[in-house]
Amino acid sequence: MKLPLFAATLCLVSSLAVAQLPQPDGGNIERGTLPDHWYSQLPKCMEIPEWQVHEYNKDFYILRQSPCTDYEKPFIFLIFGKDKALLMDTGSRNGNLAPALQHTVKNWLARNGRTSIPVIVAHTHEHEDHTWGDKELQALSDPAMPITFTPSEVEATKKLFGIANWPTDIGHLDLGDRIVDLIPIPGHSKVSVALYDRRTAVLLGGDTVYPGRIYVNDFAAFTASLARLVAFTEGKPIANILGNHIEQTATPFVDYPVGTMYQPNEHELALSRGTLLELNDAVISMHGTPHRYCMRDISVWPVGPSFMTAEDEAKFKKHRQEEKDRIWDHTKP
Repeated sequence: MKLPLFAATLCLVSSLAVAQLPQPDGGNIERGTLPDHWYSQLPKCMEIPEWQVHEYNKDFYILRQSPCTDYEKPFIFLIFGKDKALLMDTGSRNGNLAPALQHTVKNWLARNGRTSIPVIVAHTHEHEDHTWGDKELQALSDPAMPITFTPSEVEATKKLFGIANWPTDIGHLDLGDRIVDLIPIPGHSKVSVALYDRRTAVLLGGDTVYPGRIYVNDFAAFTASLARLVAFTEGKPIANILGNHIEQTATPFVDYPVGTMYQPNEHELALSRGTLLELNDAVISMHGTPHRYCMRDISVWPVGPSFMTAEDEAKFKKHRQEEKDRIWDHTKP
């Protein structure tokens, strides 16, 4: 059917406004898949590896730490370019990341007929559940994957990604025919960042956008960062937003208690740009006065004495111990 000129022009303008790719199948964006479920939903520690390694596609890997080593069970991300690989985060306590990382890198090398590739280690932010494995990787000596380590500090991050003005500038890193963009988004922490991979259109949301409780330490900075992230994603294809945790159940508006190790029926990892917009709208609606705000897939949790009572702390400790006892007891359902 031939569209009238006005209608055709309107369609063109609309498509440019959202700046999605003109091809119906997404053009040259590299596809990826996510697992139907993560091993963290299983009830027995003996059946859960230290790290679950998932191939999103042949050059993009997602690793999740076992809940049996830390209830935080963070995700980390490994992205390969032609010349370098980038590892975002090193996991939490007791992670023992090196063997899983070496295995993944060497499988990639074998698949590509290569003997080595430099690996750059960077971070989504400075909290210990994402930096605990730093010392392990700094001590690792493997000629197949020589490591360049970047501490989770503002100046080091600025230098690696070529950022002149923090946090307003956007940084970039070329891994070899693969450019990733870094968006400073302090608020959850001082050195929080998001990463956009142009080849897959995946946005790594760190601890700022994921299905769960978004802890906010600096509300003014967080508000500005969300606005910056929304502006950055304007007009860009966003295949998935992948964050550092899953704390939400598959049931809308219901999350797991703090400290939960075993998470049956958990929310999928991927979020859409719509969730980012919803989060931004929620924060704007607070007019500078932070408070807890629960949405379908995500919630805002300001941090501070007025938001974490002694009763909350006691409940958290009790629940965590019960979870730890139960997950190791295979006689319990």
